Amino acid sequence: MRTQVAIVGAGPAGLLLSHLLWLDGIDSVVLENRSRDYVEKRVRAGVCEHPTVELLRQVGLADRLDQEGMPHHGIVLRFDGEDHRIALTDLTGRTIVVYGQQEIVKDLIAARLDAGAQIHFEVSDVALHDLTGDRPRVTYKDVDGAAQELEADVIAGCDGFHGVSRPSIPDSALTVYDHVYPFAWLGVLVKAPPAHDELIYANHKRGFALHSMRTPEVTRLYLQVDPSDVMADWPDTRIWEELHARFASSGDFSLHEGPILERLLSPMRSFVVEPLRYGRLFLAGDSAHIVPPTGAKGMNLAMADVLVLSRALKALLQDNRTDLVESYSDTCLRRVWRAEHFSYHMTSMLHRAHDADAFQHRLQLSQLRYTASSTAAATSLAENYVGLPFP
Repeated sequence: MRTQVAIVGAGPAGLLLSHLLWLDGIDSVVLENRSRDYVEKRVRAGVCEHPTVELLRQVGLADRLDQEGMPHHGIVLRFDGEDHRIALTDLTGRTIVVYGQQEIVKDLIAARLDAGAQIHFEVSDVALHDLTGDRPRVTYKDVDGAAQELEADVIAGCDGFHGVSRPSIPDSALTVYDHVYPFAWLGVLVKAPPAHDELIYANHKRGFALHSMRTPEVTRLYLQVDPSDVMADWPDTRIWEELHARFASSGDFSLHEGPILERLLSPMRSFVVEPLRYGRLFLAGDSAHIVPPTGAKGMNLAMADVLVLSRALKALLQDNRTDLVESYSDTCLRRVWRAEHFSYHMTSMLHRAHDADAFQHRLQLSQLRYTASSTAAATSLAENYVGLPFP
């Protein structure tokens, strides 16, 4: 087979890139090792930054988001048993929208298939070849196990942290920045209405907790746990005990319990590779960078990456210009590192490290109190949270 852009990965990054290229008249083929059912049900991020929402509207992908998404005008920092609201819209004039990543993936897949796009699910043995030449190739086995080869002008690696794209680049060509945090998140999806109409970030002596939501009937809750924990360490009774303890408030607040539909243990890390390009291979999204989820930046960074990449590929493939592909990595990394810093700041401010002493805890409280009481500090948090402008 032959295409202009071979896209590895049918997550938000790969699918949105395919859509943006299609709008510019550029052909692409998307390869995904999971099934369509799996990627459409995979519950991940849920907070859409203002620039992400605006982009989806501009490219005709926001009909269901505008109908079903839940706009939020603030978030709550809960510490010392009290709530301190950060008024996002009042401080920035912008909002966030809670709309699950899996819903965006459903919308993207439907739009791409309606346009006649080629998305090949359940492929295996994917390998990238000739990345520094003019005709890079992807070999793989299709859903029936038959060997296939896809030749392209460029390859976009949008296959996540554990994908094949980044490892296809020689170690000598990449600089890796990696920071592993001394805690993990236990996330549960609960069939119960949210107990609050905004996200709650709770700092508690027993550890961090986050109250979020996916729909008016489904709540998403997170607990800080030890990275060595396994799922068997957390039966339902212990989960609810910790959630109630960490969300304890002097105000009128009560969690709504319900059946736990899904649970997931996730390590916490910050990870960036530089550059995001090797020959005719371009990395985007989680294949190039990971942020701790505290700042809600992962999916939004992927969206920003592929917007920049789509412009660069249009310039290369239609106008024979190389300036935008040459600047792609630097352009994206400026926003990536800002998001990395913000996510590190939120994580450090809200989590309790097991080896932290009383001095470090007092510093945390000082930062929280300053953020809650200073308009300048609250505005800085709000600006970063709702999303800085896309490049």
